[in-house]
Amino acid sequence: MLSLLCNQALAANFVEGKDYIKVEGIPEAHKPVVREFFSYNCPHCYHAESSVEKMATMLKGKVAFVRTPVGAGRPSWILGQEAYFVAKKLKITQQVHSQIFHYIHEEAGPFTSVAQLKAFFITQGVKASDFDMAYNSADRKAALSEYGIQVQLSAISGVPTFLINGIYEVNPAGKSADELVGIVNYLVSMKVK
Repeated sequence: MLSLLCNQALAANFVEGKDYIKVEGIPEAHKPVVREFFSYNCPHCYHAESSVEKMATMLKGKVAFVRTPVGAGRPSWILGQEAYFVAKKLKITQQVHSQIFHYIHEEAGPFTSVAQLKAFFITQGVKASDFDMAYNSADRKAALSEYGIQVQLSAISGVPTFLINGIYEVNPAGKSADELVGIVNYLVSMKVK
């Protein structure tokens, strides 16, 4: 109850152009939805991840939460997209998502090869043959292409970025989970004009 009251009080302070911007965006099949654009290599994404995870947990069952990894044409960022794809394909995203961030920012730096990516997944308990099957699947290139299309259509200017209901852009960096929940609740309740 207290959280709901805090979120309502915060909503009165949300200002277009400061807390969010309305963009052309992308069509979303299901609403309400928060789409997170991120890169495992981005230090701002890494530092925002704790609040993002808490926010996603707080909104579970009320708002769909979807991640879109950004490659930006950089080889190490594209390897990060592939890491996300493999985790999703093997249905272990929940298990390894924060571990990938930790590996890159606290242990070894960005992935530099598919062999390094494979070695990481093996340390997470994935069999080498399962990694190969996921990585070499026909839908990997299609998934990476889809990520790129989503980034291009959204016209985001950086990461981390949220796109709420496909039209409201929010930068989650520096915001607490409660602040993020408040702004998401506010934006999903807005009627599009």
